[in-house]
Amino acid sequence: MAFDFSEHPHRRYNPLLDEWILVSPHRAKRPWQGGLEDPVCDNRPRYDPNCYLCPGNLRANGDRNPDYDSTFVFVNDYSAVLPHVPDMDSRASSLFKLKSVRGEARVICFSPRHDLTLAQMALPDIRRVVELWSEQTQELGDRFSWVQIFENRGAMMGASNPHPHGQIWATDSPGTFPTKEDSQQRAYYERFGGNLLLDYAAQERERSERLVIENASWLVLVPFWAVWPFETLILPRFPLRRLPDLDTSQRLDLARILKQLLVKYDNLFEVPFPYSMGWHGAPYNGGDNSHWQLHAHFYPPLLRSASVKKFMVGYEMLAEPQRDITPEQAARRLRDISDIHYKLR
Repeated sequence: MAFDFSEHPHRRYNPLLDEWILVSPHRAKRPWQGGLEDPVCDNRPRYDPNCYLCPGNLRANGDRNPDYDSTFVFVNDYSAVLPHVPDMDSRASSLFKLKSVRGEARVICFSPRHDLTLAQMALPDIRRVVELWSEQTQELGDRFSWVQIFENRGAMMGASNPHPHGQIWATDSPGTFPTKEDSQQRAYYERFGGNLLLDYAAQERERSERLVIENASWLVLVPFWAVWPFETLILPRFPLRRLPDLDTSQRLDLARILKQLLVKYDNLFEVPFPYSMGWHGAPYNGGDNSHWQLHAHFYPPLLRSASVKKFMVGYEMLAEPQRDITPEQAARRLRDISDIHYKLR
């Protein structure tokens, strides 16, 4: 019997994290008898007087938002990290290590409109979000070594407020996943003299089977090692360490490809598609960081429909990540989806 990666179980290697994933494509044929999620509510008003993030409204801590008409940034009222924390480092004990963390957490409102998402926003407004990501990264990078931009979209991904917004957490040390990515990219650079993700992007363009969208500056693909059903990776087609390094045309191209991807996501099941996304750029550690390549991860949970999601349980929690549909099948579905938002058809 000849091996068929679209039919037979196999493992795939993730060179960015030095981890493996189990792919079980034959399981996609099983009948689904598990739990179903509630339908996504998508009838929000343009302005909600009870929303903590809408212009002019009171937030939970008593501060009032300005009547902003574009994007708006403020320090998170309930920050997970704080700028002033006493020193603590208990590395002397190998089994009970503890270290204090200093940082700052901010909220970014993408739009003053309560009823919009990035997918529905106009291109100039998405471009403004890209500009703000860049500005905030530069400012916080002057004080902290790691700047993590991310967005949790939808209640399914833990978003506590439906107003279109994301977050930035800056800390004095990178987290576990960026540290792994730093190590893997550095090892590849020292061994081959090239950039891991830049070389990977070039090979994916040649193969094209996992490529979803591309333009002059960027490409979107379902990574060979994707864990989540419709996971994607946004990569620049040129060497780039951080968002602030983008020029004017590259920022516009990024806004364009972001809108294309997010419209495709929404069109997949014709719902506001939930996901967690985040940018990984070179840390602000004073080093050369030539081994680093900026990239963004999108992790959407939906599997078969708007009501069926992927669960990370059992084998995934105890052994290694596992997926059913192959990354190639997921990329093909996303690639073939219309670029016109279903609400405008």
